[in-house]
Amino acid sequence: MSESAHPVVSVVIPVYEEEDNVETLCARLIPVVRAMDLPAEVILVDDGSKDRTLELLLAAARANPEIVVRSLARNFGQHAAVLAGFDAARGTCVVTLDADLQNPPEEIPRIVEQLRAGHDLVGTIRQDRQDSWFRRRASRLVNAMTRRASGIELRDFGCMLRGYSREIAKTLAARSESHTFIPALAYVYAQSPVEIPVAHAARDQGASKYSLLRLFRLQLDLMTGFSQAPMRLLFSAGVLVAAAGVAMGLTLAAMRVLHGPEWAAEGVFTLFAILFLFVGAQFFALGLIGEYVGRTLGVVRRRPTYVLRDLSGLTTDAAAADADAGDDDGAAASEDAS
Repeated sequence: MSESAHPVVSVVIPVYEEEDNVETLCARLIPVVRAMDLPAEVILVDDGSKDRTLELLLAAARANPEIVVRSLARNFGQHAAVLAGFDAARGTCVVTLDADLQNPPEEIPRIVEQLRAGHDLVGTIRQDRQDSWFRRRASRLVNAMTRRASGIELRDFGCMLRGYSREIAKTLAARSESHTFIPALAYVYAQSPVEIPVAHAARDQGASKYSLLRLFRLQLDLMTGFSQAPMRLLFSAGVLVAAAGVAMGLTLAAMRVLHGPEWAAEGVFTLFAILFLFVGAQFFALGLIGEYVGRTLGVVRRRPTYVLRDLSGLTTDAAAADADAGDDDGAAASEDAS
């Protein structure tokens, strides 16, 4: 692709200490990009690597005009690296990919095909996952919990191979949220999302950068960034505990009247009822405060209430159609006059 050509496809890849995979990644990726026969760019974002990753990325950029390298001053995390790539992307179809080659680059044309067919968000579902039994089961559980809590109907939240329209990618890049989950946030803005199955491979070189702690933090970002379910659960628990305390107190009062004070174990049960009432009231208050905090957080995040679609191409086509129609009408009028 010539440097002046405006790319149709932008492939964004965050890279962190992947010196063992960079050369293989580029060797597989560049032929795939060129075979699509579309103007394309590959944006490799170095996330503050301390090994030879940046050196290898720059060498790949010198050898391949499609490659653009961006380097973060330090390790800001995958989220920041992806957003930096979105900010630099110029294509109308933006595809994200991990550098570890567990998602084959050969799947990219299928993502682009879905985007060019009119979908503004293309999610992927990993088939025959080459991960450990524990990781597959944990991922399945996390996906189910996230769907239930957030209402976001994605089957696989953890696959990095995804496609975004330019409008959504630029909207995400403009957000100042430091802790969020990009695919879930994109789903909030998507009009026509779709998920397709893709292949999955085992990592050949290096070690995964996703520890159990990072996976837990990711789940926490999902839960706190897209759902108020935990706070509402706390609120509901408070209501139930307080109601149990009231019911227990009423039962004790009735039984004392019927059977005397000895039945209530000399007031011990009454203390339990009072304790239940106060504990429930505390949970209720915490849940209510949490509801207000959640609404405040929604305002502070400054997520746009809408996203405008780019109509420049459609407007041009419509104008050309109107001009053609005008020419036809003029020709018909000339024939009538003659």
